[in-house]
Amino acid sequence: MTEPIATKRALAFIFVTVLIDSIGFGIVIPVFPQLLQKLSGLTIAEAAPISGWLGLGYAAMQFVFGPVIGGLSDRFGRRPVLLASLAAFGLDYIAMAFAPTLAWLFVTRLIAGATGASFGTAYAYIADVSPPEKRAANFGIAGMGFGLGFIIGPVLGGLLARYGTQVPFLVAAGLAAVNVAYGYFVLPESLDASHRRPFDWKRANPAGALMRFRQYSPAVLGLAAAVLLWVIGFQSLPLVWNFYTIAKFGWSPDQVGYSLAAVGLVAVLMQGFASRKIIPRFGERRIIVAGVISGIAAYLIYAFAQTGWQLYAGIAVGALSGLVYQSLQGLMSKQVGPSEQGELQGAISSVYSVASIIGPPVMTGAFAYFANSLPGAPFVLAAGLSVAMLVVFVGLGPTAAPSGTAPAR
Repeated sequence: MTEPIATKRALAFIFVTVLIDSIGFGIVIPVFPQLLQKLSGLTIAEAAPISGWLGLGYAAMQFVFGPVIGGLSDRFGRRPVLLASLAAFGLDYIAMAFAPTLAWLFVTRLIAGATGASFGTAYAYIADVSPPEKRAANFGIAGMGFGLGFIIGPVLGGLLARYGTQVPFLVAAGLAAVNVAYGYFVLPESLDASHRRPFDWKRANPAGALMRFRQYSPAVLGLAAAVLLWVIGFQSLPLVWNFYTIAKFGWSPDQVGYSLAAVGLVAVLMQGFASRKIIPRFGERRIIVAGVISGIAAYLIYAFAQTGWQLYAGIAVGALSGLVYQSLQGLMSKQVGPSEQGELQGAISSVYSVASIIGPPVMTGAFAYFANSLPGAPFVLAAGLSVAMLVVFVGLGPTAAPSGTAPAR
C-alpha cells in the first residue's frame, strides 16, 4: 500500500495536472464562437453545429485511442503515458491559434483527441494510490482541479480575448508546457511492476474495451449505461453554454467567462470539499440519486431562463449533480482488482467518448434548429436524458461489490 505522504504527493500532482489542463481548456471557451465565426463567416447560430462536429471528431478519436492508452498505462506505467499526452495538448493549442481554415482546425482536433485520451489514466493513477473505500472521494480531487481551473480559465480567457482570438490559445499552450515540466520533475510512478500486465491489442480496442464490461458483474454494465446517458446530457453545457448565452442574452466573452467561473466554483466546493464529507456519510448510491434530481432541476432552469441571473440560480440548484460522475466511478472501481484499474478506466473513458460522439451534433444541432423559438432546447433534452439515466440506475438496485475485489473470470 502506498505510504500516506507519497499518496498525498501523487494526488497533488493529479490535482495540478487537471487544474492546468482545465485552465487551458477554459481559456479558449469564451473566444471559441468568435474563432469559428471568423473562419467560417457564419452567424452565431450557424457556427454552433461546426463546434458540434469538432467535438464529435475529438471524441471519436478518444473513443478509439482511450483503451489503447489505458492498456499502455497498465503495461508501462501511468507516468510516461500522462507526460506524452500532456505535451501533445500544448502543441494542439499552438496549432489552433494559427489555424487558417476550418479544415486545419478539424485536423488539430483529431490529433488532439488521439493523443489526449489520458483522463482514464489519470483516474487509474488515483485508483492506484487510493484504498477502495476512498476512491470515490479521491476522484473528487480531479473534479476539484477541473472546477478550480474553470474558475480561473474562462475569466482569464474572456480578459485575454480583448487582445485577439489567438492570445488565449497561446497562453493555454504555455500552461500545458509548464504542466509537462512539473510532471517530469515531480510525478512518481504509481503502478508497481507486480501489478502490470502485458499489452494486448484484443483488449486495447474500443469494441474490446466495451465488451470487457461483460466480464464484470452485471451491475458494472448497468452503471456504464447510466454513465452513457448522464454524459450525453452533460454535453449540453460545454458545447452550448457559450453559444446560448451570446445568442439569447447578448453576453460578451467576459460575461461568458464569469458564468463559467461560477460553475467552476460550485464544482470546487462540491467535489473538492463536500464530497469527502457527504459521500462516505450517505454512500454513492444516495448521492447519485440526489445529484441527478439536482441536475434535472438545473437543466430546466437553464432552458427557460429569461434573465442572466436565473442562470446563476440554476448553477446553485445543480450543485449536487457535480458528484454524480465520480460516484459512478467509485461504485465501478470497487468491483475491479488493482491490475485492471487502468483497463476499467480506459473502458469508462470509451463510454464517455461514445457519449461525447453522440452529444455534440445532437446538442449543437438542437440549438441551431430551435435558436429562434426555444434556444434552451438542448437543456430540455439533457433533462430528459437525466430522467432516463435515473430510471436505469434505480432499476439496478444495490450495486456495490466487495471493496477491492475483482470479479471471477
